[in-house]
Amino acid sequence: MTKDWKTRTQLVHEGSRRSQYGEMAEAIFLTQGFVYPTAEAAEARFVKASEDEFIYARYGNPTTRMFEERIAALEGTEDAFATASGMAAVSGALMSCLRAGDHVVSSRALFGSCLYVLEDVLQKFGVRVTFVDGADLDQWRKAVTPGTKAVFFESMSNPTLELVDIRSVSEIAHAVGALVICDNVFATPIFSRAVEQGADVVVYSTTKHIDGQGRALGGVVCGTKEFIRKTLEPFMKHTGGSMSPFTAWIMLNGMATLDLRCRAMADTALTLARALADHPNLSRVIYPGLASHPQHDLALAQMGSGGTLVTFDVKGGKEAAFRFMNALATRTSDLHKRLRTSWASRRA
Repeated sequence: MTKDWKTRTQLVHEGSRRSQYGEMAEAIFLTQGFVYPTAEAAEARFVKASEDEFIYARYGNPTTRMFEERIAALEGTEDAFATASGMAAVSGALMSCLRAGDHVVSSRALFGSCLYVLEDVLQKFGVRVTFVDGADLDQWRKAVTPGTKAVFFESMSNPTLELVDIRSVSEIAHAVGALVICDNVFATPIFSRAVEQGADVVVYSTTKHIDGQGRALGGVVCGTKEFIRKTLEPFMKHTGGSMSPFTAWIMLNGMATLDLRCRAMADTALTLARALADHPNLSRVIYPGLASHPQHDLALAQMGSGGTLVTFDVKGGKEAAFRFMNALATRTSDLHKRLRTSWASRRA
């Protein structure tokens, strides 16, 4: 079968595994372990499992493997490892490759939990962390030294939508042999080709666009087979951050409409941003797709889009912002007003 598939075909078919029953839909293998015909066969599998052999669900599972192969193909990496949450992916990618005495350079504009891992967890274990303004290439050049082991950034920050120039920062990092770890969740695998632009390891919270319906937590780390299977997998399988088979099945189903949803969301985001740009009750509208955004050119060059999210500041401070939020209503059967703590759900 040809692998010269377009994105939407990949999102439906890549990595499919069918049992002897020839099922049409991806099967959910809800099992925590697997049986072996003999004790010798069990020993052999623990020593070295083949590509389609499994030992324990924390190490791997057919359903989870389908999802890993599908997202790796979409991202353009050799392999991927599915995790229990986006933060399991971030912390696993960082902690599996770092040790006491190593130096990391990170952008300062980060999701709070990412900042905690870098600022508290890693430094507590002796990893030196330097924070920079992610949009300032001169700060990256000054901070990255021959002893730097890795750089970390969100390609589009949460929630200020500040972009990092992936190609330029990757060139700076690679010049000293540092690993480039990119949290690409807001840019999405639909718009951002982070690996083509220089990233070595790409991290996603699949809770966001990939599920897209607010059903499950998940994450994934994409990279070379060497990094995924030799560096990351031993850490993840022994510390327990693996994705469950049921969650992997949810993510597989979410991927089927990922391209359609992300493009529709980006179109809507641009329409909203343009409509809100001159609103008298807003002090600022942040959307990289607007020509007024200071990184508009970078957004179009790096993503070809402004992305799926719009951020704005309401005049009048917290009281006015809360009044606005409380006035929002999502029409459900009981007309309850709902606030969501995770982005990119179609029901948000």
